[in-house]
Amino acid sequence: MSGSLLSTDRRANSHGMIDELVNVRAQMLSLYGELAAQQPFENDESVSELLEQFCQSLIDYTADSHFRLYRFIDERKERRRAVIEVADQVYPKIVSTTQTILDFNDKYDIPEHHDLFTALEGDLSMLGENLADRIELEDEVIKVMRAN
Repeated sequence: MSGSLLSTDRRANSHGMIDELVNVRAQMLSLYGELAAQQPFENDESVSELLEQFCQSLIDYTADSHFRLYRFIDERKERRRAVIEVADQVYPKIVSTTQTILDFNDKYDIPEHHDLFTALEGDLSMLGENLADRIELEDEVIKVMRAN
């Protein structure tokens, strides 16, 4: 296989992984919106179920972004200089957002949320700000990956 064909194949694979990540992210954001629309939060089964769905989607998105986007950068398998330069700038910031996501999930992805609903509004708002920052950073990496 020629180098040019291999490069084109790798680029198509990269674009496919990005598309999948964007789809998983959109699904998570849709659930975030559904959950946020339930305010003021009351301890009922429909909110609990939606919260559990959202937490699962949030973790799926976080794992997906690592495996589809950052793994190659983290393992230093990415070869495109422009991608490496942008990733080196934003990746540490993205990693720091992961802890907030994991903390939210650890707090709310439990069967009984009875005493947590009073804090959910503030926690969800803080998570939303964190996700907005993360998505902005991801989009910087995605933009350069699509361009190269």
